[in-house]
Amino acid sequence: MLILVTGATGKVGRHFIAGLLDDPRFSEARIRALCHNRLCPQMDRVEVARGSIADRHLVSEALAGVTHVVHLATCKETPDDVIDVTVKGLFWLLEEFRASPTASQFILIGGDAGIGHFYYRHDRPITEQVPHQAYPGCYALSKVLEEVMLEQFGIQYGLNGCCLRAPWIMEKDDFRYTLSFGDDVFGGPVWKDLVPEADAKRYARDGTVPLLRDADGRPLKRNFVHVDDLVSAILAAIDNPRATRQLFNISMDRPVDYGEVATYLARTRGLGSVDIASQFHSNWMDNSKAKYLLNWRPDYDMEKLIDSAWQYERSQDDPRIVWYPG
Repeated sequence: MLILVTGATGKVGRHFIAGLLDDPRFSEARIRALCHNRLCPQMDRVEVARGSIADRHLVSEALAGVTHVVHLATCKETPDDVIDVTVKGLFWLLEEFRASPTASQFILIGGDAGIGHFYYRHDRPITEQVPHQAYPGCYALSKVLEEVMLEQFGIQYGLNGCCLRAPWIMEKDDFRYTLSFGDDVFGGPVWKDLVPEADAKRYARDGTVPLLRDADGRPLKRNFVHVDDLVSAILAAIDNPRATRQLFNISMDRPVDYGEVATYLARTRGLGSVDIASQFHSNWMDNSKAKYLLNWRPDYDMEKLIDSAWQYERSQDDPRIVWYPG
């Protein structure tokens, strides 16, 4: 088994490589890490290739002898790159993969941006049957196109593809910084822009957290997944016949409720909260299909997500650098 991992130096890529190497089920597996801007260390069972998946010749070389692809490389809101990387790059990967004599399984990590995240109202849990609906911007559109391309290659050529659709992926102290009123906020909303400047500085100093409310005035429910749970889902999907040409929601069992977060942080850490109104909509990703077909279970709930983020202590050689902002 030779697995090509694109986006190998990213949050999921690093955890996936480590998780697979430690898993006795894959003791014979080797990894080819395809890196672009940063390089991961070359080690026993891990070889490194460098370049962009937008380069068809490089993709062809990277896929030589590969049995599995775990496709993680993506772009955020970068219109100059998004088509080359997430559309053309995926197309080259799929084209070369379907023609390869060694190809066995293609796993794509999708995102809830493809079904509108919290931009659109859903009157029921979000299953894999919900139609695509990108929110404004090129990133969400790219996530729709990725899922559709993989699906169509399955229809056109019988390609053994599997898409694991993840919401916002957390690790280390990420979740703590999603709630920061300072310049160190991770992702969006950018809370300091939603309150007067003096209030934002005071909230950042005191550790006050936002209690985001949805368009109906209730505490917003938003989906997250911890990177460890996503990695366990990827490992569960590898060579699993029940994953063939399937799409799975990979998320926590319940979305994070900002009201419950505020209550828990007040009780456990004495932190205050402040209401933030929005026109976003609460939603609830249904992960029961992955539980049923992959026999997968998330380990993280809201309390564990919070506690792990607040308890995480960074060493001096582990600075907080956000390579991919959300």
